[in-house]
Amino acid sequence: MTKADADILSKVRAQFHSAPPARLGIAVSGGGDSIALLHILAHCFDPGQVELFAATVDHGLRSEAAEEARQAGALAETLDIPHEILKWQGWDGTGNLQDQARRARYRLLADWAKANSIAVIALGHTADDQAETVLMRLIRSAGVTGLAAMPVRRTIHGVTIFRPLLGITREELRAYLREKGIGWADDPSNDDMRFDRIKARRALEVLEPLGLTARALAGVAQNMGQAREALDWYTFLAARDIATIIGGDVVLDLHKFRALPDEIARRLFSRALCWISGAEYAPRRAALSEALISVRMGKSATLCGCRVLRQERRIWICREFNAVRRVHAACDSVWDGRWHLAGGDTRGCELRPLGQRGLMLNPHWRETGCPNAALAASPSVWRGDELVAAPLAGMANGWSAELVGGSEEFFTSLLSH
Repeated sequence: MTKADADILSKVRAQFHSAPPARLGIAVSGGGDSIALLHILAHCFDPGQVELFAATVDHGLRSEAAEEARQAGALAETLDIPHEILKWQGWDGTGNLQDQARRARYRLLADWAKANSIAVIALGHTADDQAETVLMRLIRSAGVTGLAAMPVRRTIHGVTIFRPLLGITREELRAYLREKGIGWADDPSNDDMRFDRIKARRALEVLEPLGLTARALAGVAQNMGQAREALDWYTFLAARDIATIIGGDVVLDLHKFRALPDEIARRLFSRALCWISGAEYAPRRAALSEALISVRMGKSATLCGCRVLRQERRIWICREFNAVRRVHAACDSVWDGRWHLAGGDTRGCELRPLGQRGLMLNPHWRETGCPNAALAASPSVWRGDELVAAPLAGMANGWSAELVGGSEEFFTSLLSH
């Protein structure tokens, strides 16, 4: 083993600190980065210390993909690592193909991991991937969170995604594979200049003589990641001080919210919107800034499937009725991705938003102290045209409504991104 190989193994092993997971999944595409990751992880732990599993997602978009997946499985077999091919057949030809394929890849890998009792999946993103991401986000005038780029760890669909190669360059990994005589597949899309990432890759080649290297930009991402963690911590402390969860809504003290530094206020506001709506991504910065100005002036706003209301000395952030007006579900289902209702006779019943008609059928809703708009978007139980129960609006009738993750989930979400 060369010194360079030993250094790579040591760097990757150090990413797991003193307690690596007992079972570790590895996402292997067949490309050089993930093939190197597979081989490195097979050799950087003590024998029997970590049980490894590998999976390849075949999106079915290229004829060569099936053979590349088979070759990845063959390498895994030589390393005594169980391998499975996960096939995606969900694209209907509409929307952004790359985005949908990425989402499908994470969903398939998370489902595979859960089925095999795997809590952590390692991905092969490198310092070059990190640098390209930073450069693309610089072009979009990103802030601290955007420039932090890809985190080393992130939870997606209940599984921890781990990127142990972010401090290692693509060329270092290729040298590792060449020294071992291990081949890899090159995706032709890596040379397709229609994609922004490939344009950023070519731009980095031009900028490298100036010292703006992949490793330098990856260092920027690491620094911004530390800044993001600090900002998230102070956002969490601010939320503990000024936020209350009422009926699944986030209620803020208006006076204290106005006094927050702009960046902390923006982060708290953005996370409240995402937590209530279930959105994966925060609203665009311009739209968020405009809404923040309205909120701080005590005005109402609609954003990200949420309503932001002024109620006396409070800011009330709740679900927007139009975002859930057609959300109907069986009584044993999770409504709007966050509510579980239980406790009553479910025969012939279904879950729907309460709406203005439901409020009219429940004259006691004002006694809750919650705004009309917030309760209109709350879950309720209906049997045909009959309102059976609206637990959050003061009409329980033996039913209860519970947040799937509990109200404490909002506060923990401030520290998990």
